[in-house]
Amino acid sequence: MVLLVWLHVLAAVSWIGGTIFLSVVLAPVLKREPFASQRSLLFRTVARRFRVVVWGAIAVLMLTGPPLLHQRGIPIMNPSGWPTVLSVKLGLVAMLLLFIVTHDLIIGPRVSRILQIPTESRPSSDRVMVAWSPWIARCSLLLTLAVLLAAVVLVRS
Repeated sequence: MVLLVWLHVLAAVSWIGGTIFLSVVLAPVLKREPFASQRSLLFRTVARRFRVVVWGAIAVLMLTGPPLLHQRGIPIMNPSGWPTVLSVKLGLVAMLLLFIVTHDLIIGPRVSRILQIPTESRPSSDRVMVAWSPWIARCSLLLTLAVLLAAVVLVRS
């Protein structure tokens, strides 16, 4: 069980830490003048690489979570027996996965294509998409932190 807990926590720390790094460190640094010309390329390259970490972390979390719940005596197949905080946590996880899938498979690729078009040639809908796309990542970060809080409450209850 210690190995499962360790893997679960390692996956969560990798995902959350990387997300915070991208949002709080990398994005602001790349907005500075020396990086302006390469900002999109650098951020996109790092984010694509990080995507592998995120999806690997998701796999580890989904594989280790059910055995950890079972070990605590929580009936995995009977949601009516779940503590409320577990239901909240899993609801947040579902929303987070929806955000990630939407970002990785729909919005991210579309924004990448839009960024290839000169700004003045973009339709207003494309400009709005580019402007709002970072908010998907910010909302994902907030959801990730909410999942972490729910996990801490679950472990402490």
